[in-house]
Amino acid sequence: MDFRISPDDRVGAQAKRGSKPAPQAKSGGRDRVEPSMGQSVGVFVDDERSGGAATPPPSNKKAPKRGTAKAPRGKAPKKRRSRTGGFLMSIAYWGFIFAIWGGLAVIGVIVYYGMQLPSSNTWAVPDRAPNIRILAADGQLISNRGQTGGEATTLRELPAYVPAAFISIEDRRFYEHFGVDVIGLASVALESVKAGGVTRGASTITQQLAKNLFLTPDQTLGRKVQEAILAVWLEQNYSKDEILELYLNRVFFGHGATGIDAAAQTYFGKSARNLTLGEAAMLAGSLQAPSRLNPKGDPAATAARQKLVLQAMANEGYITKEEAAAAQIDPSQTVRTKVAGSESYVADWVESLMQSYIGDVDTDVIVSTTLDWRLQKDAEVIVREMVASEGPKRHFSQGALVAMDVDGTVRAMVGGVDYQASQYNRAVTAKRQPGSTFKPFVYLAAMEKGYTPDTLAEDAKFDYNGWSPRNASGKYAGTVTLRQGLAYSLNTVTARLAIDVTPQVVIDTATRMGISSPLTPVPSIALGTQEVNLLELTSAYAPFANGGMGVIPNVITSIKTVDGKVLYEASKAGPGQVIAPHVLAEMNDMLETAVEVGTGKGANLNGWTFGGKTGTSQEAKDALFVGYTSHMVTGVWLGNDNSTKTTLSGGNVPVAIWSQFMTKAHEGLEVRPIPNGTYQPDPSQGAPQPVMDPNTGQPMIDPNTGQPMVQYVDPATGQPVQPGAQLQQQIDPATGLPYAQIDPATGLPVQAQAQIDPATGLPVQQQQIDPATGMPVQQIDPNTGMPIQQVIPSAGQPVQDGTQPQYYDANGQVIQGYQVDPNAAQQPTQYVDPNTGQTYDVRTDANGQQILVPPGSVGQQPQPQVYDPNAQQPTQQQSPGSQRTLMDLIFGDQQN
Repeated sequence: MDFRISPDDRVGAQAKRGSKPAPQAKSGGRDRVEPSMGQSVGVFVDDERSGGAATPPPSNKKAPKRGTAKAPRGKAPKKRRSRTGGFLMSIAYWGFIFAIWGGLAVIGVIVYYGMQLPSSNTWAVPDRAPNIRILAADGQLISNRGQTGGEATTLRELPAYVPAAFISIEDRRFYEHFGVDVIGLASVALESVKAGGVTRGASTITQQLAKNLFLTPDQTLGRKVQEAILAVWLEQNYSKDEILELYLNRVFFGHGATGIDAAAQTYFGKSARNLTLGEAAMLAGSLQAPSRLNPKGDPAATAARQKLVLQAMANEGYITKEEAAAAQIDPSQTVRTKVAGSESYVADWVESLMQSYIGDVDTDVIVSTTLDWRLQKDAEVIVREMVASEGPKRHFSQGALVAMDVDGTVRAMVGGVDYQASQYNRAVTAKRQPGSTFKPFVYLAAMEKGYTPDTLAEDAKFDYNGWSPRNASGKYAGTVTLRQGLAYSLNTVTARLAIDVTPQVVIDTATRMGISSPLTPVPSIALGTQEVNLLELTSAYAPFANGGMGVIPNVITSIKTVDGKVLYEASKAGPGQVIAPHVLAEMNDMLETAVEVGTGKGANLNGWTFGGKTGTSQEAKDALFVGYTSHMVTGVWLGNDNSTKTTLSGGNVPVAIWSQFMTKAHEGLEVRPIPNGTYQPDPSQGAPQPVMDPNTGQPMIDPNTGQPMVQYVDPATGQPVQPGAQLQQQIDPATGLPYAQIDPATGLPVQAQAQIDPATGLPVQQQQIDPATGMPVQQIDPNTGMPIQQVIPSAGQPVQDGTQPQYYDANGQVIQGYQVDPNAAQQPTQYVDPNTGQTYDVRTDANGQQILVPPGSVGQQPQPQVYDPNAQQPTQQQSPGSQRTLMDLIFGDQQN
């Protein structure tokens, strides 16, 4: 309303020029005198009400000046009404003034805080943080990674009731206001006045979006003003549906979930596209307090909030009351939400690899992995159940497992028993001492130097520059083969080898095989004292299983954008051949022996040939087993995060977990042998023999290395040769046997001179003599596998008693039930069980292992015996992988 006042209307204004003065009324010859404003008048009676004019008292006052307002005669009542109207007009006037000043103040505040914002021509909606969708090999969603935890979704992809739930509870007039809901603000103001405090917020969806996109969550006047400014800007530049879509993809739902899809995945394990009405209402209701009202929070409060949302949806007409009632949850029941399993360890690992694969991730991507979902769940269940059942008894609480194809393709990974409780990945991040699982790299270096599994070594205490390695059992076997040294995890033998080949060569060998952790070249590295992670340790065993090819563990097959653009695709590239074929065969021979009769003999795998090695660190803080077939390599670790002592060993619970998992992993597969998996000593290669001291009859020890001195001899002549050299083998056509020796003068073979039996006059079959023991080397009939004939060493004559072959000890005396090992003639010929008193003969089986047989079983297929710990008596062996051997008698049930 426009108020205007003319000069003529003002008090004290002059009369217009040319106007005549008002006529003077006469009364009894005397002028009437009117009262002026502010003048005190005694009694004043309106002549219209009294019927006559009252006689005023005489006055000495001068007549009012020209222009002075005079009160009209008989108008007193009208003057009272004029005062009331003036009061209202004053209120209106001052209200208008205050409104103007208030408006100016508001404008000033808006301008003040608006000027603190960047220039409006630079305003833009920031890009949403990219999502990394990680899939198993079969397309199963493993997890979403990134800052949001879910994909961006469009409104048309969502069920209609999903956005309706948010509009109903957060902003009923969303499609009507211009970004700021004035009606809503007034309503909240009235409610707050009545309640004596703020009852609820009045921010619109657009304002909430503006806050999430551009501002901090501070509850200040300046932030609220800027929120309103930005909300109006959003409304001017985006449609309502675009604003709602942005809102649903940017709002925070608690538990690290930003956006509706992330919330659906986090709480219900499904895409937002598949949310039910009740789930949508629950998520919409959680925005009031995401940390408390989410489905993993307070069940009763969550249910109450969900009910309120559903009622609001019904009131707004989005759903019926019946649908609202049907969608409500029972407050007494816990909301079923997704539990992050062991696959989340894989997702974390994949996320950590993204930078090295494609650089910075600036858009949503889809990562396809090699993970076998079924095997992943099998591994998770087996590890969790074994830790739960054995952990309290053996004082450990954590476990990890890595399984990969022999080409390095990771199929399963368990980083711990409970991802919800601990996201620390013990398969990739944790570095622990591998113990004896590191020893194969020492033996590999030795094989590459020229040793073989049959090379003899001394298992005995020694000191090397102040370092004195000891066997875990505290027992020592004396002269053993390297095969036995690895199978029974003899520390002194491994330490001698590491010193002999040098620690740096051991490191180089391990690195070539796949160990990537930094290692220090000290002798103790032979015993697995330096830390590695389970992933690299497992991959370093893969060349033993695949024919000697190095591998790089791989879990990602491809990375693509959501529109199909390929950013990365895996290739078959790798380090190539890292083990020579003949060395590979030797290593597989030893590692297979380790699971047949050694520390890993508890492992079993339904007819598959497999190799592996157990490991136990100092004080049993870590227990491991890594084993392989031609199909898969699997490593298992058990222990405690704080490295406290356990009662584990690599040969008990880790072997049990490995066997259970690998049995499931090989179900339905055709049995295949390990490439180059069988070691067959080449008769054209020199046979290793210890160098004997002629004075003591004991092996000579190299003073530099502390290792028994070994020479290689020609099996035909017994003459020393260079290690690994090809030996000249010429066959006498008359006898079909190799010539006995080479004439050094002519270089030609010397005709073997057959011995003649004086009793019969017939030649005695040529026998080879072991130069170390002086005993004949027994010959085996290839058709029967039995000895051809035995010769009495003292007479050099065969026994012709018409019964069965007889056997002789080192002194040439006939013994019953014992086949002399020419390389270890000092071994006992009989064994008495201390528990039962039963006597057993000691015999060497076809694999070169010394076993127990009942007395008098010579010439028959031996029946290996093992001990039944309950009956304390030998029982017939059921599985060749756990037969009782002479080494078992020495070391007991050591399984490190």
